[in-house]
This record gives sequence, C-alpha cells and structure tokens, in this order.
Amino acid sequence: MSGMLALLLAGFSGLVGILVGATSIGGVLLVPFLTYFAGIDVHAAIGAAMFSYIFAGAAGAWFYSRRGSIQWSIAGWLILGAMPGAFAGSMAKSAASGPALEGLIGLLLLFAAYTAMRPGPGRAGPGRVMAKPLLVALGGLTGFGSAMSGTSGPLILLPILLWLNVPVISAIGVAQAVQLPIALLATGGNFLSGTVALLIGLVIALALIGGIAAGAALAHALSPSALKRGVAWVVLVVGIGILVRLFAAQFAMVN
Repeated sequence: MSGMLALLLAGFSGLVGILVGATSIGGVLLVPFLTYFAGIDVHAAIGAAMFSYIFAGAAGAWFYSRRGSIQWSIAGWLILGAMPGAFAGSMAKSAASGPALEGLIGLLLLFAAYTAMRPGPGRAGPGRVMAKPLLVALGGLTGFGSAMSGTSGPLILLPILLWLNVPVISAIGVAQAVQLPIALLATGGNFLSGTVALLIGLVIALALIGGIAAGAALAHALSPSALKRGVAWVVLVVGIGILVRLFAAQFAMVN
C-alpha cells in the first residue's frame, strides 16, 4: 500500500468514523471505497473493513456507554444471536462471487437509505422489541448479513430498531455495542478463509476511532435525525452507483 493511498484511506475513514459515531451507519461506505477507488478485491475489502469494525465497535460502545445511551437488556440478547450469525456469514462470504457480494451491498445501501429517509418510525409497539426470541433472531440476521457483505452491523440493525420504536439515541447505542462481537466473530471466519488485509484494516481502524469520538459528541449535541438524513443521501447515491456499475458490467459481458 502506497503512502498516498494510506493518507487517502485514513482521511476517508476519519470522515466515515464521524458518520458512524453520530448515526452508527456509515461504515458501509468503506467496502465500496476500497473496491472502486483503491482497486482492492471485494473479498479482501470486506475482510479489512470487518477487522476495522472491531475497534470501531469497541470505541462506539465505550463512548455511548459512558453517556448511559446503551440499553444492555436489549443489546445482550441481540449479541447472543449475532455472534453465531456473524461467523456463519463470514464463511458463506468466501464461497460467494464478487458480483453477488457487490449486488448485496448495493441493495443493503438502498434499504438503509430508504429507512433512514422515512419521516419517523413505524407503528409497531415498543413491547415487540423486548421479546427475547425476536431479539436473538434479529441478532442472527444482523450478524449474518453484516459478515456476508462487509457492512457494519448497525446498517441492518438500526433501521429495524427505529421501526420498533426504540428511541434514536438508544438505538444508535445498542447498534454500536452489537457491532463489536459481530466484527470479532466475522474476522475469525475471515482469517480462516484468508481474506483479511491486516495493514489496510489497521489504517482504517485508527482513523475510525478518532472520527467516532467526534461523531458521538455530535450525536448527543445535535439533532440525530438531521445527521441521519445526511448519511441517507450519501448512502443512496453510493448504492445506486454500485448497482448501475454492476448492471453495466453484466450487460457488457453478455454482449
């Protein structure tokens, strides 16, 4: 990795860290950046991003926990399901094709943008989120999808928590906490399949931590909904770009 690439990666990761700290979503932008701008294979990009989420999850959980913004009664059951789901997803990833993974990432981006742009949470009662079997199942889905695509756990988890009427700051805090065990188990699976670019992951992680500290402070001082809408537009543009590029590439292969 060249010095210029390391600087660009650190700068971009710092900005992503601010988004992650403020809204818990934003890490999803790392894999497209590594793939399309740095020219890294999508499997290696997912492995590097997931490795960096170990540090991002630890930092995010610490910053939110010290402010009392994590409902551990929810997070604990989510983690119970997320850990085996993450390991299974990391092993399934190694057998998936590059275009399939890119398509999954693009669709997840559009889903995240849609849910973040909605004017408010759905009408589901808050009691639903407290059901332990639901939390374990939701954790498993989050872990599998995150490890499979290289997106941070909050991308999948946060929109669902908001739909279940969990308060925004609490939902962000829970998503930060669940991210850590997902990243740990997924990285273990990625090491077994040999798809972790360790140096790239370390550069990302160091930059993420600084950005997350700033983003967490913003989340508790400014309107989270405004920050989330800003992230939603960025994620929407990136998601559309990935899918357009993927369809164009497949069309070119056919012709």
